[in-house]
Amino acid sequence: MNITSKYRSLSVQAKAALWFTICSFLQKGISFITVPIFTRLMSTEEYGTYTVYLSWLQILTIMTSLYLFNGVYDNAMAKYEKQRDEYTSAMQGLTLVITGAVFALYCFTSGFWEKILNLPKSMILLMFLEALLSPALSYWSGRQRFEYRYRILVCVTILQALMNPIASLVLIRMNGGTAMMRILGIVGVQICICVPIIVFQFCKGKEFFSKEYWGYALRIGIPIVPHYLSGIILNQGDRIMIDKMVGKTEVALYGLAYSIGMLVQLFISGMNSALTPWMYSKIKKGDIRSMRKVLQLLSVVVVGIAVALMLISPELVLIFGSPKYREAVYVIPPVAASVFFIFIYNILSMPQFYYEKTQFLMAASMAAAGANVVLNFIFIRLFGYIAAGYTTLACYMLYSVGHYIVSKRILVNEGIQENLMSPGFLVACSAFLIGASIICNLIFPYRILRYAILLASAGLVFWKKELLLKTMADIRKK
Repeated sequence: MNITSKYRSLSVQAKAALWFTICSFLQKGISFITVPIFTRLMSTEEYGTYTVYLSWLQILTIMTSLYLFNGVYDNAMAKYEKQRDEYTSAMQGLTLVITGAVFALYCFTSGFWEKILNLPKSMILLMFLEALLSPALSYWSGRQRFEYRYRILVCVTILQALMNPIASLVLIRMNGGTAMMRILGIVGVQICICVPIIVFQFCKGKEFFSKEYWGYALRIGIPIVPHYLSGIILNQGDRIMIDKMVGKTEVALYGLAYSIGMLVQLFISGMNSALTPWMYSKIKKGDIRSMRKVLQLLSVVVVGIAVALMLISPELVLIFGSPKYREAVYVIPPVAASVFFIFIYNILSMPQFYYEKTQFLMAASMAAAGANVVLNFIFIRLFGYIAAGYTTLACYMLYSVGHYIVSKRILVNEGIQENLMSPGFLVACSAFLIGASIICNLIFPYRILRYAILLASAGLVFWKKELLLKTMADIRKK
């Protein structure tokens, strides 16, 4: 009753934030929980084909939508407050036109693109269909979030998260465990959900072409495309290169291990959402010193979570994959370590956003993506697909160093001499994580030793739990 009373006293904004967080966690959780089912029903080659399809889909979606449903759409919801229906309808029209143009280009050069994508024509056509439909749901979801309409959004999101694996499972049971059946299940659900949304948004907005709306979206959206594309290449490019240079079975092994390694992000996502407003408040006050103490403590927590995940990697691979994925365990340590550097560069980029000096972001993301492609080309040839985990780690480390240098310069220009984080501390954490990655690879066969280290670490966390709880409480108070 006390919890219910507190919930009812929350503002609409607070309730919406709570439900959006729960919804996001459930969506990711349902998706990940079903992984063990599909890795057992599908061969490694078929699962690898599905993984390659998802990687190319993300790249195609950027090209066909320019990611206009991201930051550009949020800005437009404020700019065109009284014309939201018209703007949404026009964006839907713009996305359809761009997708049609890219599809026409594909039709004239289909043979060339089928060799590049290394996928059958039927899958490429499904990829275009999904890229055509999914932006409508993204526009609709973005507006629901902007207007705090959380109830229907939560229902639709959870329905989609449940129906995607169910539809695929039915098709796989009926027709065999192929990548095509997995993809058909997802696309079928997209048709059922997105087509009604497309019709609804066109009927409500009654706009297909608008010079003003299209011009505004393209003027802001096009310059950001290289940044989005570089981010996708950094995250997904290794799978595509493994497919080209080694094979689809190795893509499946790497893709599963990468997903397990990135589980660390689930634990720190809530931390990141609380950090942003707190850091803005501290930067505004110029209180960098007290902020540094908290950030370094939280960084130690992230390091601990990453190492804990490394230690139980063999068991996680058997749970989410099966014995046929056993060798993928050696990819997990460097990927888990990469999450620490993702956490660090998100922190170090805050001054760039606060002082609206984001020019470095695009150059940094493009440089990191380029470095990732070059390093993958060299080291996958030499050492196989496992090397891609270490090239990913190296690129995120370089990305973090770049953000540290730029943010330091911005703070100095604003009259702040303090560092957001101590350079010595960052070097120590980096060295520890790299060392832990190497050691974990050596002790994977020794389960008792791994669990002894894990229990000792858990005891240390329990000993310092009051300090951690106090730190999180201070952040929430801003």
